[in-house]
Amino acid sequence: MSLIHQLLGDETYDPFLSTINKCPVLSTPTDWKETKDCHVFISDLPGLKKDENNTWHRIERCRGKFQRRFRLPENAKVDHVKASMENGVLVVTIPKQEVKKPETKVIQIEGS
Repeated sequence: MSLIHQLLGDETYDPFLSTINKCPVLSTPTDWKETKDCHVFISDLPGLKKDENNTWHRIERCRGKFQRRFRLPENAKVDHVKASMENGVLVVTIPKQEVKKPETKVIQIEGS
């Protein structure tokens, strides 16, 4: 904790969280929608391109790897994930498996 935050009595200050809040790549909001066929994740990554092989000599703006984790439902087909990126928008689509409905059986109740 910095001396300024100690003097102000702010014990909740975290320099890592402060960095995340200032860096759009680290704090990228992600939308998750579910359709009848799939789960779709949409993330805005402004300025990021799918294939960028440039040599950077100086970087003053925030950049870095992008990683988010979500707990997927059991019906997600993780072997069939597709991702696309256009104009700084990443779209990840995960198809859903058909959920087999349990069979129902009528049982006659015998009475006396």
